[in-house]
Amino acid sequence: MTQRWLEQNTSSLKGKTVAVTGSTGGLGKELCRYLARLGASLLLLDRNRDKSLAFREELQMTYGVNATCIQVDLEDFSSVLRCTERLKSIPVDVFIHNAGAYSIPRRICETGYDNVFQINFASPYYMINELLPTLRDHRGHVVVVGSIAHSYSETDPNDIDFHTRTAASKVYGNAKRYLMYALHERFRNETDVTLSVVHPGITFTNITAHYPPLIFAVIKHPMKLIFMKPQKAALSLLRGVFEPCQYGEWIGPRWFHVWGLPQKRALRSASANERCRIGQYADAVYQHLRSLV
Repeated sequence: MTQRWLEQNTSSLKGKTVAVTGSTGGLGKELCRYLARLGASLLLLDRNRDKSLAFREELQMTYGVNATCIQVDLEDFSSVLRCTERLKSIPVDVFIHNAGAYSIPRRICETGYDNVFQINFASPYYMINELLPTLRDHRGHVVVVGSIAHSYSETDPNDIDFHTRTAASKVYGNAKRYLMYALHERFRNETDVTLSVVHPGITFTNITAHYPPLIFAVIKHPMKLIFMKPQKAALSLLRGVFEPCQYGEWIGPRWFHVWGLPQKRALRSASANERCRIGQYADAVYQHLRSLV
């Protein structure tokens, strides 16, 4: 089924340069394998240089493609700045933000934002805005990985980054809500660069391994049986590479946002007023980050 889907929904990416954040994680790794199989030259954006180098060797040996490792830690804004400046000098055709952090030790970053918000929204939003001129030169495309967790709560104007909250699912969901809706607002009138908002449903990756060790040991095998494997979940991300979303659309698994091949549908979890507010606050976050440069 997967092979048939690939034949019907993808085409050669030879001559295209694709940048992927979180390229050595479960979804990122599977996505990069698909992209390499289609002939894309890859920019592996990851904080773990050793893993990136080992994965680059695998991609080059298996698929014969060009792959370049660029180190970036989305929690460290100075690292984000270095990576972004390097990407500005490269003819990037597709920028894919896949990296994410769910239940991690919380802290306030040097930017003033909660680190979960920084990793999942502030850093990628800054990078995408800064890369738009380069992407426009190539009539490029942006893909961002959202989450069904974005619907767990509405945003709060008095606590933008949810630094006062403790529930990991809501803190993570808030950041994804900003990422998804802010970019739809940002790209609403963009004519030269297209956007896809995608989500993998629920799959077994490092981001789901946040339970206490004993509980995780018990549930990990049922999770592998119940939810899609990363190879199949990554197809939603891959579809986003080839099919832009219109304003207010996203791509994810067909059945209950959890199982099946990817399908595009309307994104209706926020009111018009909230979407507008998210766009305004997101722009304020971007301007604040620019002021730190």
